[in-house]
Amino acid sequence: MIELIPGLPDDTLGLEAKGEVTGEDYEQVVIPAVHKLRETHDKISLLYVLGTEFEGFTTAAMWDDTKVGLEHPFPWERIAVVTDHDSYRRLFKGVGFLIPAKVKVFDLAALEEAKSWIAAAD
Repeated sequence: MIELIPGLPDDTLGLEAKGEVTGEDYEQVVIPAVHKLRETHDKISLLYVLGTEFEGFTTAAMWDDTKVGLEHPFPWERIAVVTDHDSYRRLFKGVGFLIPAKVKVFDLAALEEAKSWIAAAD
């Protein structure tokens, strides 16, 4: 499941993944939220929290995530991934240079730091 994180700047999408994230989560939560932000902002930022309740992504969710990136390849300003899951930390650090945005990975204990970083103006 994916839940929206409230209280972020109006150009920032905050997502918290819990349990298993499915393609339906992307279709019902993520994709509409990205479309809504793109209506009013040329550049958007993403705070993505994969917390202690997060179990993983289904294949459909990974495909939908890829489709979001392909459909909106350049709107990203900053992407903060907050997780203690080592495999996902390595993944995001490893592919971060491929994403046309500033990408930074934070520990769960540094969530507030991630929120400050994502809100920082360039």
